[in-house]
Amino acid sequence: MSDKYQIGDVVEGVITGVQPYGAFVSLGEDVQGLVHISEVTNGFVKDITDHVKEGDKVTVKIIEVDETENKYALSIRALQPAREEERNTNSIAEKEGEHGFNTLKDKLKEWIKQSE
Repeated sequence: MSDKYQIGDVVEGVITGVQPYGAFVSLGEDVQGLVHISEVTNGFVKDITDHVKEGDKVTVKIIEVDETENKYALSIRALQPAREEERNTNSIAEKEGEHGFNTLKDKLKEWIKQSE
C-alpha cells in the first residue's frame, strides 16, 4: 500500500482500461484505482466510452481507500462543478427547509430524458 495517497487527494492519472462499469486508472508504478461509472461525470452515463478512453490523462479525486486490498476508488465527477439544474434544485430545497432529497418518481422523467 502506498502511503503517498490519501482520501481527498487530487492526483493525475492515465486510463489503462475501460469496462462498462468503470475505468481503471494508473496513478503510478504500483498504484491502480477505479472510477466507477457513477463517478465519471454529473448526470446519467449511458456509455462510459462517450466520456473516457484508454490512454486519456485524467485528474481524479481519491474518495475511498481499501488498505487490505490496495484498491482506490476514484472520482472525476467530484472535481466538476454541479450542473445548473442541480444547483437550482439544491437552492430551492434549502429555501424550503428540505434536505435536497427527491424521490425516484420526481427524478424519473429527468433521468429518462438524460439517457436519450
